[in-house]
Amino acid sequence: MKILIVDDSSTMRRIIGNVVQQLGVAKGDFDEAEDGVVAWKMLQEKKYDVILTDWNMPNMNGLELVKKIRSEGSSHRGTPTVMITTEGGKSEVITALKAGVNNYIVKPFNAQTLKEKLDPFFKH
Repeated sequence: MKILIVDDSSTMRRIIGNVVQQLGVAKGDFDEAEDGVVAWKMLQEKKYDVILTDWNMPNMNGLELVKKIRSEGSSHRGTPTVMITTEGGKSEVITALKAGVNNYIVKPFNAQTLKEKLDPFFKH
């Protein structure tokens, strides 16, 4: 299971990384990016099974990244994405889901919530 964690906060990337390790993902099986631009470059070089992205980031935000991932011609079009963000309003959730997000987690969250939202992607 290869996971891409996209968040401009190194602390948040570390927290998410710790939780995915608790789910059995080895440290070498997830990568980190600090914004959508870096994430998109990484996606051109490597295939991921799940993408976890923040919404509010500089350069390219998470919503723009998801739209790019879901665009025609993208080889990552079917890759599951989970938005992890402070944007918890109903309209934001609807906007993200319409853009193609598979699941949505509002910060702050606990490890159990993240595990529950990621669990479906670990069942093959």
